Amino acid sequence: MNNISEKKAGTSLIVFVILLVFTMVLHPAGGSIEYLIRITRVIIIAHAIAALSLPFGWIGFWGLTRKIGTGHFGSVFAFATISFGLVAVMLAAVTNGLVLPIFLHHYKDAVPETLSAIKPIVRYNSAVNHAFDYMYTGAFCLAMLCWSIAILLTKKMTVWIGWLGIALAIGAIAVFSSDTAVNSLQGFRIFVTGMAVWILLVGTALCRQK
Repeated sequence: MNNISEKKAGTSLIVFVILLVFTMVLHPAGGSIEYLIRITRVIIIAHAIAALSLPFGWIGFWGLTRKIGTGHFGSVFAFATISFGLVAVMLAAVTNGLVLPIFLHHYKDAVPETLSAIKPIVRYNSAVNHAFDYMYTGAFCLAMLCWSIAILLTKKMTVWIGWLGIALAIGAIAVFSSDTAVNSLQGFRIFVTGMAVWILLVGTALCRQK
């Protein structure tokens, strides 16, 4: 891992963002059990893309950590935090993108009474998925905040990226403290958009480093 150049790390972050945007575009807006059964293929594809993005993100974030300095506690703490966040994303993708479609596939020809009977199970699956949503959004916000503060302290990258990261982290906390739920599609899109902008800027900056 120490031989990975900053340009490759930056490219990995850019690929990570592109795959996240694809996930956000394809991600279904929910609906009835009958509707979810009809779009199981779309659900699987969307969450498979999200899972595919994770190794690129991990490599890119490690490159960012090395750029700031592995001797800086804030940078290493941010990487440890984002690692937990990426694991939470993987678990959320598996829960909502594989477990749910596989479970619902067995009921594609079920009568309405049977579909109504499995609603508590589907709601439980959603509750588990929402728990992972809270984990990775909190982890990403905290990691972005720590990296941004480290950028301001070390001046290893353009300082305005650090100020932007702090502003986005505080803004995300404010948004999710309001009526916008992090586990709703609207909250998911707000979160991904804010994170994508900052990560894309960081990836571009790493690619331009000489």
